[in-house]
Amino acid sequence: MAPVARWLVRILPAATWTVFVALLPWWAGLPLVLLSAAGAVAFDRRIVRYAEWCRRTLRWGLPGLLFAVQRALGGDLIAWGAALLGALAGFSLVVLMESLLDHRVRRTQAAQASPEWSELALAPVGPPAHIIELARIEWREIAGEFSDGTLAARFEATDAEHGRYVFGQGQTIDRASPRFCISPGGRWFVANMSGGRGEILWDRQHGHMHRLAGWQLSGWEHDQPWLARGSDGVPVSLHEVLGR
Repeated sequence: MAPVARWLVRILPAATWTVFVALLPWWAGLPLVLLSAAGAVAFDRRIVRYAEWCRRTLRWGLPGLLFAVQRALGGDLIAWGAALLGALAGFSLVVLMESLLDHRVRRTQAAQASPEWSELALAPVGPPAHIIELARIEWREIAGEFSDGTLAARFEATDAEHGRYVFGQGQTIDRASPRFCISPGGRWFVANMSGGRGEILWDRQHGHMHRLAGWQLSGWEHDQPWLARGSDGVPVSLHEVLGR
């Protein structure tokens, strides 16, 4: 439907209602206008379509009623002044009524949307808890060559606590001790720094090497290393250790 046709369908019934009320005696049009106001209040939040019809008949019926009033007063300048004052008061009351009805609807919707106090009391606070259970570390001591699945290496010692690891892939780890471990999934190779000064972590999947002085490996969680400052420190993930 064209915009002009939609406008005519919307305006013509309303204009016809205004003319009809204006042609009636004011004492006959007044009950119709009051009935429209009562219907807008009664059907509000019950039958939305009927409530909207009553609001429209009230808005368009009020000008017709005021025209009938000024006609009954003689149609002179004083009558038109009285009609204009009546229009000011009448439309102000209509706007106030609609504002109160709309405000009541918004308050009702907000009250329905808000949960009960019992639901709030039982609702979890903050993010769900995740319990960290670290898998224990299986340290080994190497002397010469060793093979562990896909990982083959030899340890070339310079003295009792110093040496380097040479892996079959060509990777080397210098200034390490012969004490090492491998993560349960095989991704990480960890060796103690010489002199027990920290840990050397090799991420075999991405080829990254981390030398973490002052940190001790505490365990594994989902094949990821967790480390602590000293034997009594609180374990944290490698991401926190690296500050990521």
